[in-house]
Amino acid sequence: MHHTPSLRARESAAEHEFFVAPDGDDGGPGSIDRPLGSLGEAQVRARRAAAAGDGDVAVNLLDGTFRLDSPLRFDAADSGRGGHTVTWRAAPGAAPVVTGAEAVTGWELDDAETGVYRAEVGTGFDSRQLYVDGALARRARLALSPSDIKFDPSGFTVENQSFGWLAGLPDQRRIEFVAYLTWTVRITPVDAIAGSTVALRQPAWDNNTYGYDTVQNPYVGPRFFLAGSRAFLDEPGEWFLDANAGILYYKPLRGQDLANTAVELPRLETLIEVGGTYDRPVRGLGFEGLTFTGTSWLHPNSDDGYANQQTGTFLTGVQPDRPSDAFDTGSRGCYEFEATRNDWWQMPAAVQVSAAEGISFSGNTFVNLGSIGLGIGNDANAHSSGVGLGAHDVSVVGNTFTAGAGGGIAVGGVQPDAHHPSDERMVNRDILIGENSIYSTALDYLDNVAILATYATRLTIEHNHIAHMPYSGIAVGYGWGANDPAGCQEYLDRGLYDFQPIYVTPTTLTDVHVIGNHLVDMVNTLWDAGCIYALSAQPNSTIEGNFCDGSGQLGLYFDEGSRYFKVTGNVLMNTEDQWAHANIFGGHNTGDLTLTGNYSTSPAITGIPDGERGNTVQSHTVFSADDIPAGAARIMAGAGPNRGASERRRRPGRGRVGSPRAQSQ
Repeated sequence: MHHTPSLRARESAAEHEFFVAPDGDDGGPGSIDRPLGSLGEAQVRARRAAAAGDGDVAVNLLDGTFRLDSPLRFDAADSGRGGHTVTWRAAPGAAPVVTGAEAVTGWELDDAETGVYRAEVGTGFDSRQLYVDGALARRARLALSPSDIKFDPSGFTVENQSFGWLAGLPDQRRIEFVAYLTWTVRITPVDAIAGSTVALRQPAWDNNTYGYDTVQNPYVGPRFFLAGSRAFLDEPGEWFLDANAGILYYKPLRGQDLANTAVELPRLETLIEVGGTYDRPVRGLGFEGLTFTGTSWLHPNSDDGYANQQTGTFLTGVQPDRPSDAFDTGSRGCYEFEATRNDWWQMPAAVQVSAAEGISFSGNTFVNLGSIGLGIGNDANAHSSGVGLGAHDVSVVGNTFTAGAGGGIAVGGVQPDAHHPSDERMVNRDILIGENSIYSTALDYLDNVAILATYATRLTIEHNHIAHMPYSGIAVGYGWGANDPAGCQEYLDRGLYDFQPIYVTPTTLTDVHVIGNHLVDMVNTLWDAGCIYALSAQPNSTIEGNFCDGSGQLGLYFDEGSRYFKVTGNVLMNTEDQWAHANIFGGHNTGDLTLTGNYSTSPAITGIPDGERGNTVQSHTVFSADDIPAGAARIMAGAGPNRGASERRRRPGRGRVGSPRAQSQ
């Protein structure tokens, strides 16, 4: 891992410096007193300076808001040369904002009786998000109880006669059906409403009723909504965008004066796209002290909707092997569903890094974004460059992620090249995620987590502060053990290996270290999750010194196929259920777990029997939150950001019983 110097060190080291301001002049020299006027021109100057290869390059953003008309894409031409770096950073004392949104002004009262206002915003774009004074505002919606509707293979019938007015709504194809389930969020656009019959769009509806945790057959009680109609706008803080007419509607919160309220409407889906090729990766590029904000993500508006599987993955397109009666026979998995697993897509991030090495993010803020904040080496379908994976020597240190629609950071892909790459350059490796604060995010896509890492080699997740998340806090691993050497009996029984090989070599997932993180209030909305969640074999991996304070379900969750973890010196306090649980149901290979010297307020541990399945469970202390042992107190005090330990590091890495996951993915 390359060293990530402090901002002060970089300021003194850069041989080539350019300054840019929202009100600057692209024809000027780019000096601090005559700054450039656009990030695009700054990129042209930085490329030219970097190509000389005779020093570090710094692009200094002065105070103000930089509103992008299109994303900034960085390829090999933006690389530092000859061991030098190119850094995009806040100028000393400045707090620049890079946004894909437009400010909304010119509000007029639209309906005095309901208190709804309107503003002209133009056409030619769409958005699923609106940010009001830095908060994600709620799209206008109508709650439906499970007893109000009856599902069928085409959609549903409205059985509550008080909703008969739905058939008269205009622009019905803009309406969508949203379901919050056990561990998934499902979005299906409406095709038409006639009488009491609501026809839902295909293939979204087929995909949302197929597999596990489906709309018609979830494991834990669902919540249903309709969204996307002006008629649903009846609560303060809600909004609706008429994209065809170019009119935004908003009902202010009590006491909110729109003349003095910052309203931001996204127009872009991504902001920063760092992506080279395997032959010509991006090298030596850093981002420091910037605020990234103001994006949406529009794929759920498409005929695919959002057929979520877990943590931001989803089905797209028609599934060719789906049986005609899958609505009834495939709602909790079936043989044919196994054919889908290698084609799941990933949610893209607002800031993307792939086919790149020596990339750093330090002291930035990712706020009010419409998908995941930062995506590192995801599958190609989640990268605007069209090239995924291949992220090497990446450090993410001291950043803040909050108030977004999706999760904070996602590392790795889920398709076959992510775990058994066809080109060694695809491997995601040597990645450090440390000292970050990730809180109160995944507000729309509740299935997202603060930090997701699917497949990576030598990954360290250390000393982060993570708080107030609807699902798990940190999730490491993917594949449910099915892609590990020799496969597993569970997926042999399900028929998965009729659609993919049984691999004989390990995946790229190894040397994962989850150390010293402080997690507060995890799993506060969804289910089948924990403070720290794991999947599949992860040789030479550790979970050490973490402090979990509050989980709506589990503390440590070793789901299907989790193996080879050394778990030491963690504190699990105020977990609703077990402090540790492993899924050993069916034919899973879960085991080879060594748990020593941990502390918990719950005495319950399940699925990890000492001396069986290769497990060791020793020296565990159960305590009361009112009487904390000295050993636990030391761990608690050392968890979370600790004044730059990660920045000094030069190389990273050196369910309750009967949980619904028993029959799940």
